[in-house]
Amino acid sequence: MIQSCLIIAGEKSGEDHAMTFYPQIKQLLPDTEFYGVGGSRLEEQGLEILYHLKDFSGIGISEVLGKIPFYCRALDHILDEVKKRETKTAILVDFQGFNLKLAKKLKARGIKVLYYVAPQAWVWKPWRAKILERNVHTLFTILPFEKKWFQDRGVTNVKSVLHPLMLEYSEHLTHIRKRSSDNISKSKSKLLILPGSRNVEVSTLFPIFTRGVLILQEEGFEFELGIVKSESVRDEHYHTDLNFSKEWDSRELAEALDWADLSVAASGTVTLATGLFQVPTVVCYKVSLFTEFVLKLLVPYDGPASLTNIILGNKMIFPELIQHHADRYNVAKHLRQLLLNPEMYDNMIIELAKTNKLLTGDDFSVPDYMADVIKST
Repeated sequence: MIQSCLIIAGEKSGEDHAMTFYPQIKQLLPDTEFYGVGGSRLEEQGLEILYHLKDFSGIGISEVLGKIPFYCRALDHILDEVKKRETKTAILVDFQGFNLKLAKKLKARGIKVLYYVAPQAWVWKPWRAKILERNVHTLFTILPFEKKWFQDRGVTNVKSVLHPLMLEYSEHLTHIRKRSSDNISKSKSKLLILPGSRNVEVSTLFPIFTRGVLILQEEGFEFELGIVKSESVRDEHYHTDLNFSKEWDSRELAEALDWADLSVAASGTVTLATGLFQVPTVVCYKVSLFTEFVLKLLVPYDGPASLTNIILGNKMIFPELIQHHADRYNVAKHLRQLLLNPEMYDNMIIELAKTNKLLTGDDFSVPDYMADVIKST
């Protein structure tokens, strides 16, 4: 039987991460069959899609609870495929709620699990370190402090990797456009809208972003507007009265960030991208009231939400509008401050310039390492 490997990338950011190693692994192991969960990018690279990520991803406890029957059926189906294909290795990318359960079941079947992008257990579930130690062959961490954090809690085989965004945009990051408050004003600014990569996220935040922009336009601010749309989001969620002069898909994020003077973005991996490209950004995060209630009961973490702020020493470099603070008036307020306060804008760029210097990793090749593990099983 042909050797096979399972890959699970259940969200858009997970697929982007997987694209930093999967094409190389395919070249190293041309006779290996790869299958699992992913999107169009992975499918174009030869991954056999059992489930498309647009059907998989969710945000917030209330939405995930509603999809539990789907996830249970998907888990059973994936395990059936693992058995049928006699799979010996799995690469699980982020998507911790599903992938940690899957890792446990795979380990029980004697399958080696490579877990890429450690779950952010340091935020609210430190006990997950024990689950990882029991069930994962290798854990790959992408934030500077994570390797030591997991090792201190008993995870023995941890490898720190250069953040996937540093790999994906390596060429672009060598010639970042130099921004200055001299290039923005009330009458000329390029504003990029980054409303997220999940349906519920975009349906919640995009109307807030657009209404915030409308407030500023009514005050006389003039923008050239751009937006990055995700293939995993239905078109109906992008309905708006705003006029966008620029539209990109998620594969063109680097081009969009290079264009922008400032942005308003959903909290997530994209806010690290805006930090790396040194784009002053207003970050927003909003989930259902039920999810907010549960998180307040369970989560001891009270630090920043955006990855750029976390990496830059838990400083609020990007303003963060969380839950009820994420409304049109606050979006307008913080964009207005950036546009009318040159010192604030320029100081933010100075801080953002430190971001890529803080993202480091162990000196090894992730594709080579993964390919060696797959071949050895």
